[in-house]
Amino acid sequence: MSHQQHQTDPAQRARLRWRARRGLLENDLIIQRFFDKYEMELTDDDVAALTLLFEEIDNKLLDLLLGRAAPEGDLDTPAVRRVIQLMKDV
Repeated sequence: MSHQQHQTDPAQRARLRWRARRGLLENDLIIQRFFDKYEMELTDDDVAALTLLFEEIDNKLLDLLLGRAAPEGDLDTPAVRRVIQLMKDV
């Protein structure tokens, strides 16, 4: 399976949406707009990047999404940076 193939499994996308629910309304709004626009275009790499991002605590995630912090460590990958940029653009 190609890394750029679209993620076509509806169950996996539904699980990802469920994991995306956050305690901070600001995160929820950004993530919801992102999914509304890009859900059907997500690649396997995007799903992996989102999974990493959703493991972060709410305040750190918001800082990343608002550009107040840069991805570091395991989050400092091209896929994570791409997803964050997409979220900033919606």
